[in-house]
Amino acid sequence: MGIPGKPERSVLFVGMLSGEPELFDVVTRFLVRKFGPVHLESKVVPFDFTDYYTPEMGGGLQRKFVAFQRSIFPNRISEIKVFTNKLERKYSQKKRRRINLDPGYLTPAKVVLASTKNFSHRIYLGRGIYAETTFICHKNRFEPLPWTYPDYRTEVYLEFFQTLRKLAKSINHK
Repeated sequence: MGIPGKPERSVLFVGMLSGEPELFDVVTRFLVRKFGPVHLESKVVPFDFTDYYTPEMGGGLQRKFVAFQRSIFPNRISEIKVFTNKLERKYSQKKRRRINLDPGYLTPAKVVLASTKNFSHRIYLGRGIYAETTFICHKNRFEPLPWTYPDYRTEVYLEFFQTLRKLAKSINHK
């Protein structure tokens, strides 16, 4: 019989998507108040992988990631997704989001994203939130899975998460 143990601490990150990149700094300030100082920020990159968000958010979308110094236990990701959904609504205009916030967590072995959408590979966490493993670590590198979003497969994203992996390795060995 296995003995339940404590989960390893994880690095919290939030992916931000908007056609108004000035909102990244505004929203990051709210995130910092809630989750503590930023450890790492990605550069802002064009998001031109899908038209899925265009009807709601318009064109010219940009993506940025922020990761936080304070680690979390993975079971918090559903409450964090509920919080980021509230932030999305706060900055919405005429019932249209101006920013999309995608929280997730990273351990040395994987990257997990939170979602409000169910799908065959997603696991229900509660509060209307699902989780999916987006990357697994193989031979010391994160690798995408069949369902990994096309933008997450890019070298720019993979480099960001590989850098974060070093932080994740250090927080569980203190």
